[in-house]
Order: sequence, then C-alpha cells, then structure tokens
Amino acid sequence: MTFPAVSIRDLNKTYKARGKSGPKQALKDISLDIPRGSIFGLLGPNGAGKSTLINILAGLVMKSSGTVKIWDIDIDQDARNARAAIGVVPQEINYDPFFSPRQLLELQAGLYGVPKAERRSMDVLRLVGLEDKANAYTRSLSGGMRRRLMVAKAMVHNPPVLVLDEPSAGVDVELRKQLWENVKALSRAGTTVLLTTHYLEEAEELCDTIAIINHGQIIACQEKETLLAHIDSKEIRFRLDREIGAVPETLAALGAVTEGRRTLLFRYAPKDQAAGPLIEAVQNAGYGIADIATKESDLEDVFLSLTAQGSL
Repeated sequence: MTFPAVSIRDLNKTYKARGKSGPKQALKDISLDIPRGSIFGLLGPNGAGKSTLINILAGLVMKSSGTVKIWDIDIDQDARNARAAIGVVPQEINYDPFFSPRQLLELQAGLYGVPKAERRSMDVLRLVGLEDKANAYTRSLSGGMRRRLMVAKAMVHNPPVLVLDEPSAGVDVELRKQLWENVKALSRAGTTVLLTTHYLEEAEELCDTIAIINHGQIIACQEKETLLAHIDSKEIRFRLDREIGAVPETLAALGAVTEGRRTLLFRYAPKDQAAGPLIEAVQNAGYGIADIATKESDLEDVFLSLTAQGSL
C-alpha cells in the first residue's frame, strides 16, 4: 500500500502566553492524510489554523505534539529530507528586482544544494509559462507573472509536495484562470498540491479533496463531490410573461416567493421535489414562462453551513 503524500496524526500547537494574553491553542488533535497526486484544498476562516499548519509542514513553526510525515519522512527524525520533499509558495511575493527569473531559480537551486548538472531552471520556467521571460529583470514582470515565479522558485528542487498559500490573492480574474491552469499542469505532472484559498470557487474548480478547519480543528475532510452532496438544496427562478402581483396560493404552498415584479423563486430539495411539477404549477396558475434559471448548492453554501454548525 502506497503512503500518502502528507500524513498528520494528533497534531497540536499551543503558542505560549504573551503579556496579558494566556496560551493559545492554534491546532487541536489534527489528523489528516493528503493523497499522493491530488489537489487537496485546506479551507477555513481567518485565524482558523491554516497558516500554523502550513508553517509546521515547512519547518518554520515547532509543533507541540503529534507526528507529521512528508513523503513518508518524519519531520522530527529527518528534518532535512522532510523539508526537501516540500515546496512552499507563500502569500507574500518576494523577489530580487535586479535578478532575472533564471538567475533567481539558479540561486534558489543552489540554496537547496541541487548540483548544477541537475538543475532544471528552464524546464520549471516553461512549466509556469515564463520561458520567454527567463532573462528579463523580475521588476519588469506583471503581478501575475511574479506569482508564477514564486511557484517556480518552490519547484527548483523538484519536491513531490507543493503548498500554495493563497496563490491568487490580489490577482485579477484573467490571471487567476491562468494560475488555475498552471496548478492543473503541476498536478498532471505528478506533483501533490496542497492549496489554501479564500476564493471558494477556486477550491471547487481545482480540488479533488477538501478539508475545512475551524478554531484549530478539522470539521470536515472528504472528496469534493461527497462534501457538496451534504447540502441538498436547489433554486429555480421563473421569469414570467407579466407582472405577478400577489403570489397565488397554489404556488405559495410550494414555497414560491417573488423577486422583483416578474420573477418567482422556488427553493427546494431535489431528493423531495422535481422541477417538472413546479413548471406545471406555474403554468396552471395562468402564467407564461419567459425564462428559467437554476442554481445548485455550491462549496460556499457547504462552507458557511459547516463553519456555523461546527462539524458534519
């Protein structure tokens, strides 16, 4: 049986008291397996413990208790090789404006002890779509290109696990889509990706499995489709051929409410109610239907529900 890319068992982290503030437990008995080759989403509100968990994986924060293995390497027993098995792309963009991307990757590879003969700077730049900017000054790169350069820096030592911490923060829609394609390309190439993001549509688009952390505890960890199935809710909107006025009793009994002057909204559980009878009911009430729009429950609905409830 193959080992997971990251294995975490009973992980705790308590920060010491500072000034008048007492000790703070940031992580509470976290147990988590990240499958090899997956794009794994770690979601949670601000202050939930995401950054603490990532910093423990990166070797920047010492855990209080528990075990962590990266690519089956215990971070306590073999810290050097555990850190070599992971690349971390932080939220903050940091670079030297007087170096070219190629020079920065060569320098980064040297810091990781990669021999010159084994360095693959151009391959990495090609992977993130920066091959044509290899010899330009980094100060001349756009914001999106600098984000991609950060991904490239984390890949110079060919780590099997890559952590992307809010990779599209502050990036416009077009560049965000480009980053998504880069992440998918990395996954297809065999890299295991751990993604943290506040853009829930990003996690829904990219991730195979999603864990939600809140108040330092994992409150859900499932395959994306299984997680989305927890909320059995759908909306259907009918734009009618004329103004509605008062909602007919037959439609109100089915949960219809008005949105504006000519739109009826129904919220229902697909397991209990089909759309066909709703269409028939609207027509039987004497209205013509000009347009129909539907909306399924999405990851945002699941996230808000779980963080409010506390767990599945």
